[in-house]
Amino acid sequence: MHRRRLRRASIWLCGVASLAAGSFTALAVSALGHAATVTGARATVAAAGATTPFTTVEAEAGTLGGGARVRSIKPGDPAPTAASLETEASGYGLVELRSAGDSVALTNSSGKSANTLVVRASIPDALGGGGIDATLGLYVNGTYRQAITLSSKQAWNYRNASTNPDDPNAGGSAYRFYNDFPVRVTGAPIPAGSTLTLRKDSANTAAAYDIDSVDLENVGPARTQPAGSLSVVDYGADPNGGKDSTVAIQSTVDAARSQGKSVWIPSGKFLTNSLTSAKPLNFTGVTVQGAGMWYTTLYRKVPLPASQRSQILVGSHTTLRDLQIDTNAIWRGVGGSGGADYGINASGAGGWTVERIWTRHTDANWLSGSNGVVRDSRTSDGYGDGFNINNGNTPNPDKLGENITVQNNFARNTGDDSFAVYSDAGAAGTNGQVTGAKILNNTAVAPWWANGLRIAGGKNVEMKNNLVNGVSSNSALDIGVFGDTGHPLESATVSGNVLIGGGGWNGVRHGVRISSPASTSRYPDAYTNVTMTDNVMRGALRAGLYIDRTRVNVTLTNNTIDGPAEQGVWVASGVTGTGAFAGNKIVNLLPGKAATRNDSPSTFTISG
Repeated sequence: MHRRRLRRASIWLCGVASLAAGSFTALAVSALGHAATVTGARATVAAAGATTPFTTVEAEAGTLGGGARVRSIKPGDPAPTAASLETEASGYGLVELRSAGDSVALTNSSGKSANTLVVRASIPDALGGGGIDATLGLYVNGTYRQAITLSSKQAWNYRNASTNPDDPNAGGSAYRFYNDFPVRVTGAPIPAGSTLTLRKDSANTAAAYDIDSVDLENVGPARTQPAGSLSVVDYGADPNGGKDSTVAIQSTVDAARSQGKSVWIPSGKFLTNSLTSAKPLNFTGVTVQGAGMWYTTLYRKVPLPASQRSQILVGSHTTLRDLQIDTNAIWRGVGGSGGADYGINASGAGGWTVERIWTRHTDANWLSGSNGVVRDSRTSDGYGDGFNINNGNTPNPDKLGENITVQNNFARNTGDDSFAVYSDAGAAGTNGQVTGAKILNNTAVAPWWANGLRIAGGKNVEMKNNLVNGVSSNSALDIGVFGDTGHPLESATVSGNVLIGGGGWNGVRHGVRISSPASTSRYPDAYTNVTMTDNVMRGALRAGLYIDRTRVNVTLTNNTIDGPAEQGVWVASGVTGTGAFAGNKIVNLLPGKAATRNDSPSTFTISG
């Protein structure tokens, strides 16, 4: 059997990489501290991304067997003009298995035994849409262990299809190729340092298996019921998923609220597909706890095409923790026929807390109110934003969007911005400005639509120490406003972030974009004001940093722009404002590419 060892080393969280001599070179990253060492003409060190209980290994870092091959986008390749398996892969690289005997072998580099995996992969759609199921063989140290079931039933949407987004024969463009597949390892955990192999055998019937990455985790025991809590099972909820538990769960929450107690949702898969009421589950004012995100699942299995809402409401004085929220949704459209709806919808002037949850196949986690916190959570395979801090698009005092913190979370394969601040004034201009939003130490991997990070208006916004690895359609970071009703960006600090890639196929995009309100905006004369310090912008598929529209004031200090495909910094024509630049490095430019291009020299002044 022909085997070859790739030169990319395994790394934590899907490929923090350096650009040197025109190719990606992976760097070792601490599985605990996540210090991403960044190299250029001079060394820069940045600590970015979430601390997670799992370690991610890229498939293209593995050893290939049979006729397996790597598919990737390299620095300097033509910028993409359409979505592809490469654009949607973390780090823009994947391994393809097409024939029996093709395989990829990966090392458990987590330092722990792994009793669970999350395999991020894509298999083809059915010819008529709707997806297929197919198995893939898992081997441990060369010995067959189990079959992993993969599916494309919640993948392969078609943009601008004339019938519905799941129809491949209606003139649309394919995107949203991947899914995360959680796997409980059969038998003994996979020891640290051992080899796990994903192999296409004769029994594995998909025409192709495109493997992006594997997460390895040692999941501890299920949590136990807190003293004095009310169990949803005692109110009729079914942990075996045999009957709908919506009414039973809500009845438990209502009883706990009236008695001043908390709610316990034990291990199990609880169906929430009731048509009894159009109202979503409402946990306001109660602490609701599960046994852990690998143990307790609220599965929203609404009849498709759907017609009712299925989000979970989190209001003032609510705590939600330690569970998974999954759905059978198949395309985007909040409350629409594809089944997608918000994961959690949080609001409330009294504050709220969400921790250690995992939302899958939902729309955005929609976060408004005051003094709310989301931490140590995950979202994957979404149809909207991963975590969106906003003002609820309303002047409601319970949805002001003040002092909300999103910290140490992991988002992969989101259907819009992975992490966003969104301040909308509304058609009447009466919605308050989002203030004090904090997006800290999060990881965004491979959103299939929109941006890794986005600041769309706001005041005193902080976006610090986040990691973005791969963006399919837009930018790694977009800074500015949202549409013609968006509030201006009065002030934002962006520091310590590692931003890999960006510059996708949705028009002409770049690694980082800074813009301002358009002439048609409610605020046509407003400036975007942002300070960027100690960030690393690496491997953009076009310009590393692009400034456009009309009015921008930016302070750019001690940043590194590494290996962009086009310019390091490009200021478009027609921009007015100032750029206070100091201590920045633009390294590993491709031949003939400018470090800085200012097409507005008389109106946009660069100093330093």
